[in-house]
Amino acid sequence: MIPVKIGRYEIKEELGRGGMATVYRALDPRFKRDVAVKVLPTQFTDEPVFRARFEREAQTIAALEHPGIVPVYDFGEEERQPYLVMRYMPGGSLADRLKQGPMPIHDITHIITRLASALDAVHSKGIIHRDLKPANVLFDQYGEAYLSDFGIARLQEGAATLTGDSIIGTPAYMSPEQARGDPDIDGRSDIYALGAILFQMLTGKLPYEATTPMAVAMKHITDPVPRLSQARPDLPRTYEQVIDGSMAKDRSRRFPTGDQLASALETASRGQTAKAAAASPASPQTMKAPAAQPPSSPRMPPAPAVVQPVPRPPSSPGMPAQHAAQPPVPRPPSDPRMPSMSMAQAPGGAYPQPVAHPPSGEYYTSAERRPHRRIPVWIWIVGALVIVGGGCLGRAAG
Repeated sequence: MIPVKIGRYEIKEELGRGGMATVYRALDPRFKRDVAVKVLPTQFTDEPVFRARFEREAQTIAALEHPGIVPVYDFGEEERQPYLVMRYMPGGSLADRLKQGPMPIHDITHIITRLASALDAVHSKGIIHRDLKPANVLFDQYGEAYLSDFGIARLQEGAATLTGDSIIGTPAYMSPEQARGDPDIDGRSDIYALGAILFQMLTGKLPYEATTPMAVAMKHITDPVPRLSQARPDLPRTYEQVIDGSMAKDRSRRFPTGDQLASALETASRGQTAKAAAASPASPQTMKAPAAQPPSSPRMPPAPAVVQPVPRPPSSPGMPAQHAAQPPVPRPPSDPRMPSMSMAQAPGGAYPQPVAHPPSGEYYTSAERRPHRRIPVWIWIVGALVIVGGGCLGRAAG
């Protein structure tokens, strides 16, 4: 039967029930917001170990401040039944999403990176989660992933433990050392579980399957790391290397931190994206684009256009050679608003250039004004002598 109230919280519905607790969605009347209330089952209220474990979870989460960990709002007891109040996650769990099969690479990379960062924060406090699985990864209303359920978390430096040396956890994601019941497990056990979750996100399948939980746990101990290439041959080899580095049987060969696992996954994802972009067909705009002209050397400007000389006809006997009749050189039409320009090629492009006066002796068309030619000095002298001599002859004749 669902209670009406727990503490000041008004219960709306049951969200989930497990072996150690039941979770309800409730309304906090003080802040007018929905919250998640986790309650220890009544059959465990008189068990000192379970009560101590529940209280430890509240203290553990309260000490962890990270954007990837579900925050705790309150902790209390109602009729000898302890409860924990946390942020409500309306986006469901990763287990719900995995029911649809493999997930997109972009979503996988984002979720794993966020969870890896949260695990590093947990491990930096000397805490091991020990029950990392898709059901304990929750999403808020924006689709961001959060790590939850630290009910069986263990303090690394604590000599005495509330769970003893018994095997506690979820066999489908349990590291070999945890499945063997080794007492000295560390954060790399959570890295193994995160690698198993990654394998399931990529393939839609568990890394190991068997008919009983104990048989699954034994496969984590004895069987080789599952081959990602067999389940997803379309993925590059780099993804399989990430699985190998996170699910190695020997923990000394695993990624030591979540950040290193996430970095390897991001590298593989970038390579996958680049490969997909290179293999995609060209767009219609790209196919219609004209062929690119070969670039000219930046150190050598284009050579100017060569103007071929017009052959000159033979000169007539009565005309100096330099004044022989020649056909005019064709000229481009000029703009009346601009001075006369020639089409001589300038370095770098075919821009019109001002007409330069040709050297003395070159032919000019009738449309052009001939330059003033200087009369040689000897002609002036001969002319003066002729004039003087003519005057003297005239006076002598008179």
